Amino acid sequence: MSKKYTIQTSPFVVPTTDGKLIEEHWGNATNQDPQISIAHMVAPPGWSEPFQTPEFDEYTYIIRGKKQFIIEGETIILAAGQSIKIEKNTRVQYSNPFEEECEYLAICLPAFSMDLVHRED
Repeated sequence: MSKKYTIQTSPFVVPTTDGKLIEEHWGNATNQDPQISIAHMVAPPGWSEPFQTPEFDEYTYIIRGKKQFIIEGETIILAAGQSIKIEKNTRVQYSNPFEEECEYLAICLPAFSMDLVHRED
């Protein structure tokens, strides 16, 4: 009989050049699942990404620290214990302009992929 569960002990650590830790536990890079990605992230103080308009819904849960979101021109700041769902095809920028690290979980449906994120130059 096959097991009905899988324990992830070796998440894929995404190479970055901006000091951000990205550990994908499930998704395209880890287990080639295009349906969902779940990643643990730590964004250093001063970190930011370019604006993007992804073709996936993204859920973010803040574990510690704060994270800034600019969503269709509106600035939102979430703190530890808060979460947000950003619907696909929404222009968004993620950043940590604060003095402490921000640790969070990100879940993308379908899974995160560079082909679907549409980051601006």
